[in-house]
Amino acid sequence: MTVTGPDTGERPAPLGLKAQIVRFVAIGAVAAAVDLGVYAGLLALSTWAPLAKAVSFILGTTTAYLLNRRFTFASSSGGAGRFLGFVVLYGSTFAVNVGVAALVLHVMDAPSIDPGPLAGFLSWFIAQACATTINFVVMRTVIFRD
Repeated sequence: MTVTGPDTGERPAPLGLKAQIVRFVAIGAVAAAVDLGVYAGLLALSTWAPLAKAVSFILGTTTAYLLNRRFTFASSSGGAGRFLGFVVLYGSTFAVNVGVAALVLHVMDAPSIDPGPLAGFLSWFIAQACATTINFVVMRTVIFRD
């Protein structure tokens, strides 16, 4: 089934909640692999942990946005409004993600340079879980709401 829109011609009908969650999780796994891979690589190069998290977050979330826009929320049209919503959302979750990762390292009494594999992974994982939850809710209810 397709829905005809004035801006793009034909596009897929929006998916239901269950299908969106399944696709969001699958795409999230891909984006998380990008994020974690970049974060671990930068930490291995002795990059300051907040900077490593910032760079990895930007690359991972860009991957997630592009794939979710196309496959999860079936929105081939973006427009300036959706992109602006994305920038505001990811700017907010960027702060949450980097802040939570730094907080976890602090609570674990781990250094912000070379925190070690366990502390590095736990800080990444907890920060990612917080940001992912916020992202799904806002993307579904605000940015890609049709």
